[in-house]
Order: sequence, then C-alpha cells, then structure tokens
Amino acid sequence: MRASGRYAALTWVPILVILPSRQGILAGMNRVLMTLWIFLCLAVVAVGYVRLAPSNPEKWHVPLTFETDADFKKGARRVIDGDQTEFDRLDQIIRNGPRTKLLAGSIDDGRLTYVVRTKVFGFPDYTTIERVDGQIRILSRLRFGSSDGGLNRARVERWLKILQTR
Repeated sequence: MRASGRYAALTWVPILVILPSRQGILAGMNRVLMTLWIFLCLAVVAVGYVRLAPSNPEKWHVPLTFETDADFKKGARRVIDGDQTEFDRLDQIIRNGPRTKLLAGSIDDGRLTYVVRTKVFGFPDYTTIERVDGQIRILSRLRFGSSDGGLNRARVERWLKILQTR
C-alpha cells in the first residue's frame, strides 16, 4: 500500500533518520568496545599495582604510642592487658590467618608487623602488635583507599575473641 497526499514523503523521513548506516553502527560499537577495553586495562593495571606494590617496613613497622582503643575510617587500634605468653599466642593466631605474612619484627623485639590481604582484590592491610609494660597494643590499618568499611576492626575483634577462648 502506498501513502498518498501531502504527508506521503514525510512518512519515510523518520525511518531514514532513525536507521543509521551500517558503518555508523559499526563505528559506534567500536567506540564502545574500545572504551570497555581501556577501562578493563586500567582495572587490571590498578589491581596489579595493589597486589605487587612493595611494602616498606620502615613505614609500617613503627612503635605504637597510643594507650586507648579507637576505631577510625582506615582501621582500628586496641590495648589489652597481656604478658609474653598472650603475646606469643596472639602472634600464632594472626600468622595462622588466611592471606597473612610477617613483614617485620620478631617475638624477641616485642613488636611484629604483618601484611594481611583482603579476600577478593588482595588489598594489603597492615597490622602491628607490640608488647609494652604489661600491655599488648594492636594497630590494624589499610594502605589503599579512604575507608576499610570496618574490616580491620572486625579482624582485630575476631583475633581477640579467639585469644580469650584459648
């Protein structure tokens, strides 16, 4: 059926405007794919940097001078009463945790710093424990980002709960 009258020519105009050429569709898809590839490559580089960036013990293995508990956006700190035996047990609890490695220190020094990596992306969190004057001080903090969402606090609380039950 053929359109007639003065609107006959206008019925085809919207169809021609709506349907781009084959080259236009392919060019648009290529731009979208190129953008996705760029974002994917940037994500891989960012995750690779986070996973492979070296940890500097001089920056993270530092004396703990605080004397009170506190929670903050990038971590948590705790002070508990404890002797050498409890310090040794806490060390074993932390070392036996998943994705945990000792960064610096020793039991004999009375200060140990660990790198604990998050489960999915492997972000490094740093935990330092120190034995001072009958107390054990614990500082757990993130390296990258502006907030850990309470992950370090929960991890420290889990360790302390295990320490109390043994």
